[in-house]
Amino acid sequence: MSSDDPTDKLDRVVTQARAEREQGYRSRALKMYPWVCGRCAREFNRENLRQLTVHHRDHNHDNNPADGSNWELLCVYCHDNEHSRYIDASYGDSASFAQPAESTHKPFADLASLLNKNKE
Repeated sequence: MSSDDPTDKLDRVVTQARAEREQGYRSRALKMYPWVCGRCAREFNRENLRQLTVHHRDHNHDNNPADGSNWELLCVYCHDNEHSRYIDASYGDSASFAQPAESTHKPFADLASLLNKNKE
């Protein structure tokens, strides 16, 4: 492929746009919130700040309200865990499984008569 390939150019433009968008909300989130993971409470400083990510609570990266209400700062490990749980949940909702039929067996139904029988 040549460097003038429209697909390559489109890929570069999309990658650059995503990076600019992420940098915009990331810098705003880092100014807004303390540099602490919202799950494991690990603290960050300038040396390891690159390991602190912005998580979108509704998983929509285009939803970036000015007040930051859709963001939380998570370390890379907790962020990966959160997305793994989200993906796992999409495979099946446990509430969608049929509920087992109500039991009709009553193991202690005749207990009173058995206890009275022993008294006689």
